[in-house]
Amino acid sequence: MRRDRGRKPKKKICSFCVDKIDSIDYKQYDKLKRFLTERGKVLPRRISGNCARHQRQLTRAIKRARIMALLPYTTE
Repeated sequence: MRRDRGRKPKKKICSFCVDKIDSIDYKQYDKLKRFLTERGKVLPRRISGNCARHQRQLTRAIKRARIMALLPYTTE
């Protein structure tokens, strides 16, 4: 079992809540690209720091942008 030795990990803050964004639009593909890995996978909540509500909206927007060919499904 790994111990943190008294250190707390820094709490990640949802970037969409900070900007007071109510809904995420699939047409803002430059903003959506930040939440994709280099392989094209969606970053999980614990890494991206999004709240649950915005993470669901983000995933939905990324999938819609992929269908509209604004974002790639994979890199190659």
